[in-house]
Amino acid sequence: MTNVEPKELVRARIREALAKISPAVRAVESIELCARLKVQMHSAHTVLFFAPMPDELDVWPLLEESLADGKVIALPFYDAGTKLYQARHIRNANADIIAGKFGVLEPVADCPEIPFSKFDLVLVPGMAFDLNGDRLGRGRGFYDRMLEKASGIKCGVCYDFQLVEKLPTEAHDARVNFILTPTRCLRRKN
Repeated sequence: MTNVEPKELVRARIREALAKISPAVRAVESIELCARLKVQMHSAHTVLFFAPMPDELDVWPLLEESLADGKVIALPFYDAGTKLYQARHIRNANADIIAGKFGVLEPVADCPEIPFSKFDLVLVPGMAFDLNGDRLGRGRGFYDRMLEKASGIKCGVCYDFQLVEKLPTEAHDARVNFILTPTRCLRRKN
């Protein structure tokens, strides 16, 4: 049996590695990831993107390109009333976006809400993913609750070093169907 590293140790190790990535490496790997992702998402019409944090791969150029191609694009927004994330449709990556709760970019209030059950593809950031499609987030469970309600294909997005053999999991932890890195596309094992 493989020893499974505790969640906080995995997060600490990944945070340390993320901090060492130069802006140039992030830019190159983001371009490679977006090229792979574009091929994978060609048939998806309604896509939930995420606003990348400074240490995550930058999917924003593909978001803008998808808007120009006429896809229905949404981003998560924090609903202070429910203390949960919901999704809103954006039409303009500049005019429809503000800094939201936790400093993450999100849609303005007048963007129409899209139910999670309406997505063909959901792009999912994470601190780490494993070969079973398990995901380790930042520790607040927001994406677990979103993914529980989301339809469509759930695709984890990460650097190659964020893939681990096995993550510790709990009953509430959500899984993804695929994991896309700058060099690989993996379908979960089971």
